[in-house]
Amino acid sequence: MKHSNNNTLSHFGFRFDNGSAHTARTMMLEDLQLLLSYVNHPDSSKNEYLKAIKEDNCLGKRSRKTRILTNRHLVYLYSLDPSTTIFRALRYFWERDIDGQPLMALLCSYSRDSILRLSEPFIIQLTEGETITRVDLEEYIDEKQPDRFSKATLKSTAQNLNSTWTKSGHLVGKTKKIRARAMATPSSVSYALFLGYLTGIRGESLFTTEYTTLLDCSKARLIELAEDASRRGWIVFKRIGNVMEVQFPNLLTAQEKGWIHEQN
Repeated sequence: MKHSNNNTLSHFGFRFDNGSAHTARTMMLEDLQLLLSYVNHPDSSKNEYLKAIKEDNCLGKRSRKTRILTNRHLVYLYSLDPSTTIFRALRYFWERDIDGQPLMALLCSYSRDSILRLSEPFIIQLTEGETITRVDLEEYIDEKQPDRFSKATLKSTAQNLNSTWTKSGHLVGKTKKIRARAMATPSSVSYALFLGYLTGIRGESLFTTEYTTLLDCSKARLIELAEDASRRGWIVFKRIGNVMEVQFPNLLTAQEKGWIHEQN
């Protein structure tokens, strides 16, 4: 994810630091699902999520230390802050299309986690049915970032990444992972288009971004699912031949529209 306007994108919730939750955790899909069903109002504050995890122990963690760490990792991956554009948009689509939750969680954490982004080309280029092991991914990471991780950290990071890509639907299997096809839905397509839109991409090009690549489906299928989302009133998608326009009237504040205007 290389963009010339990283400062603006940081306002929207994208992260560009070298950190990663994946050295310690997966994308924490089950924890996120539990948390967002427990704190079920879209306008809930960041403090309400924090209270739900630490005080109410809605995720059923054994110790206060684990609860604090869980909160830290979830904030790193998702922000849990309704004033953060990409989290607010995630919440908007989350309950509207439950089948899309795994890919939406992947898209959000991909926007914020550098090691997850680093692993993407390795996973996406695998052909359906191809087998990979944890060691394959370890070697790939070590080649891309030589000597950054100890052997133990490299092993746990590769395990966590493989688990994340399994939860998102890109891999299946326990120890040996087999490349599968993730299941795109109207919400995951809408969210991927929105992330591309925030980075300054417009029109037909929105269907060929790094975010839509994560959805594992053809451009024609992406367009079908965008049309479905538009019929549901989630996004506005207009198409005349190859001229396409996608808008997100439900998702942006006046301030965010101002940032986008400056970006353009």
